[in-house]
Amino acid sequence: MIRTIAVLAFMLTAAFAAPSQAMTVERIVSPSGIEAWLVRDKAAPLVAMSYSFHGGSTQDDAAKPGAASLASNLLDEGAGDLDAKAFHQRVESRAIELSFSVSRDYFNGTLRTLSENREEAFNLLRLALTAPRFDAEAIERVRAQVISGLQRDETNPNSLASRNWWSAAFPNHPYGQEGKGTLASVAQIGVDDMRGYLRRVLARNELKIAIVGDVDPQTAGALIDRAFGSLPPKNDLKPVLATSPRGLGRRIVTTIGVPQAVVTFGGPGLARNDPDFMAGYIVNHVLGGGSFSSRLYREVREKRGLAYGVSESLIWFKNSAVSIGGTAVRAEKTGDALAIIEQEVKRMAEEGPTADELARAKSYLKGAYPLSLDTSSKIASQLVHIQNDNLGIDYIQRRDAMIDAVTIEDAKRVAKRLYGSGLLITVAGQPQGVITTE
Repeated sequence: MIRTIAVLAFMLTAAFAAPSQAMTVERIVSPSGIEAWLVRDKAAPLVAMSYSFHGGSTQDDAAKPGAASLASNLLDEGAGDLDAKAFHQRVESRAIELSFSVSRDYFNGTLRTLSENREEAFNLLRLALTAPRFDAEAIERVRAQVISGLQRDETNPNSLASRNWWSAAFPNHPYGQEGKGTLASVAQIGVDDMRGYLRRVLARNELKIAIVGDVDPQTAGALIDRAFGSLPPKNDLKPVLATSPRGLGRRIVTTIGVPQAVVTFGGPGLARNDPDFMAGYIVNHVLGGGSFSSRLYREVREKRGLAYGVSESLIWFKNSAVSIGGTAVRAEKTGDALAIIEQEVKRMAEEGPTADELARAKSYLKGAYPLSLDTSSKIASQLVHIQNDNLGIDYIQRRDAMIDAVTIEDAKRVAKRLYGSGLLITVAGQPQGVITTE
């Protein structure tokens, strides 16, 4: 079994290593009217699919956060006439990979299979989505795993700093509640809560699908209908109000007995459809993107050795957006590290990037993007994100030109817009030089 999956992964990587510009994305519509994007490639006998439904953890009852997450963890624990053991055996014996997860705005899923097993794979997906068993034994086993993880989070500085940031940035809003739930809420979630969530969210009207691999449009359409065709035509989502992060200028310290202090910092971001988004994306990379050349990495790590790493990124939702970053430092150096971070954020807001920084960031962002498209699963995932963000079926081909179009004037203007409002900072540990402020 392990060897089969390893060979499958190798074939996927080899099959889709071609440049992204050579990839053709087709819009297809299934016989029942479900739209999907398809990338055909016969180089390997494989099919990968990603999909998402609008409606993630924001659809949880405010009194029972975690219902969506618990439901997603149970969808492969038995469905239809297959209990958990039989379902797992059916999947594993055919090297089928199914996954389900929940983000704030979306219920997400993936499928990967050899072409010869695609009928079985899509049948199993249909059962999981439309006829989950929620057997008592499976519920309590998975519930115990979730509770164990939540208990560990209570003493994990990374979890505490992150959780406190989101709850302070979005008080009394679904974006601020813990998607995994709480120790109290997970213990109370029942079958009706999970079935109620799935019934309201899993519908065809806001379903986004991308399929990549050895499959033609007609077959892909039939497979789509096999998996999703019996779902309700329309979801029933509760509204989520548009909002912006609050608490800018605050510092919130949670004391916990660990040798390091974990810091989460952030502020407003940019909506994905904002005309300034691409400029903000480049500026963000200069300040704290994932490369070793960012200002924060250079100033905090390389020059002063205050942390092993530090980064910052843009995150966008349907009804809000944030810029958020983090680091972990020795407790006695927390104040020093935060002073440098705030100094660099302020400097970026006031001065923006240099022309050289802008050019190097553009080159990196264009050169690194194909790495997110080097397997069928990655391509499918990217195409679903592009659909959810309403960027257009030709976005991959247009992306480089959009990056090149950003001028130094754009970057300086957007830097002030992004980073001129101050930061909300949360710290977990025993930091020195940092106290809670209002």
